[in-house]
Amino acid sequence: MNAHDSERVAGLLEDAGYARAPEGDTPDLVVFNTCAVRENAADRLYGNLGHLLPAKKAHAGMQIAVGGCLAQMEREQITKRAPWVDVVYGTHNIGSLPKLLERARDRREAQIEFEETLATFPSLLPARRESPYSAWVSISVGCNNTCTFCIVPSLRGTERDRRPGDILEEIGQLVDQGVIEVTLLGQNVNSYGSEFGDRLAFGKLLRACGQIEGLERVRFTSPHPRDFTDDVIAAMAETPNVMPSLHMPLQSGSDPILRAMRRAYRRDRYLSILDNVRARLPHAAITTDIIVGFPGETEADFADTLDVVRRARFASAFTFQYSIRAGTPAAAMDGQVPRDVVQDRYERLVALIEQISTEENEKQDGTVVEVLVAEGEGRKDAATRRMSGRARDNRLVHFVPSAPAVDGSGPSPLTPRPGDIVTTRVTHGAPHHLIADGAPLDVRRTRAGDAWESRRDVATAAVNAAAGAASPQPGGASRPAPVLLGMPSRRG
Repeated sequence: MNAHDSERVAGLLEDAGYARAPEGDTPDLVVFNTCAVRENAADRLYGNLGHLLPAKKAHAGMQIAVGGCLAQMEREQITKRAPWVDVVYGTHNIGSLPKLLERARDRREAQIEFEETLATFPSLLPARRESPYSAWVSISVGCNNTCTFCIVPSLRGTERDRRPGDILEEIGQLVDQGVIEVTLLGQNVNSYGSEFGDRLAFGKLLRACGQIEGLERVRFTSPHPRDFTDDVIAAMAETPNVMPSLHMPLQSGSDPILRAMRRAYRRDRYLSILDNVRARLPHAAITTDIIVGFPGETEADFADTLDVVRRARFASAFTFQYSIRAGTPAAAMDGQVPRDVVQDRYERLVALIEQISTEENEKQDGTVVEVLVAEGEGRKDAATRRMSGRARDNRLVHFVPSAPAVDGSGPSPLTPRPGDIVTTRVTHGAPHHLIADGAPLDVRRTRAGDAWESRRDVATAAVNAAAGAASPQPGGASRPAPVLLGMPSRRG
């Protein structure tokens, strides 16, 4: 959701006349879009702000803006600790950023602005989407749950639902632009419809997505076990373009800890949901979130979590050590678990999940998978000459992109592009990915691949034009450098 908010920020700034700076150039503007879920978020923000201070001193007119959940929580503290920050804005007024930057330049002082309620639904703002073939689509913002460990509801507000027609219209526009995969976003997607009184709205929305011609893959995140109903499982099973993958946060396998977390379901209910999903979708890959070391967690509670992990057979899991978030009920609870105990449990949990995910991925050996080719998924792709993408069940697959040409002179001209679909056979399952080292069984070129290729060609032409314009011009004129969105990388 934060990544999608960043796309909105980029779109707003481009609409206001900003442009992305070439990598390696000193930017005129850096925007931090922050998260507050983890305790180290603040440390990372202030560390990065400190890293930027010398660059700002050396680059006249450079601006720094901080937004997102941590900004909503810290507010004026950010400019007190980092007075070189120019703009601080909250989760409810993303659309204010361009005018706040302009005001900070005019007044030569930091601008801090927050709205207590949502000013404009983020999906109404322009976006600069990172991918031409896959897109996030918000169906709701905010959250009505009261989990005792979570700061999000106080920072994002109560749940606000978009109308189904608006969501489907946005998806239709994306498909017209070449997108073939969308991920529906919400803090709790399967409570969607509560604002307008339709408890079955999310299942209906999934089925409606199945009617959109050209939309090949639909995913969603994140559901809440409390609200996960059989009609959603039926919609997943009966709608061909809804993918057989499910991210279902567990948080703990202990009923007493779930009660203390105020999670409104218990372990048996959770496991029964997984059983129902697998009965209708036998090959679904299920992933989860788990917190270790919640206040009051005993070794017996932790053992219950390990038991649920063994029974659930997760394809993968996001694991977290509990961290105190000021302002949450859990922060004031008795029984805070010592850090060394939390670390020990965390390592044991990760080892079990790695074992199970390896076993589950090894079961994929020899299976045929359909991969949506991605850009930037595999860190070692350049060295291995593989490409990467996601199977229908969302497993990451590293694959050989093409068979050799008939004359042995090099790769076949059917080398896929990001956005194309490759059918291949898995040759090895590893803890976090699958490998397919045989020649592809099929390479299907798609509208999404065409869109990626078109964007690449436009970007290349723009870089070439900028390089030419930056060279000395008649009369000594040159074009100013464009602007970078995001944090510059640290260079050795």
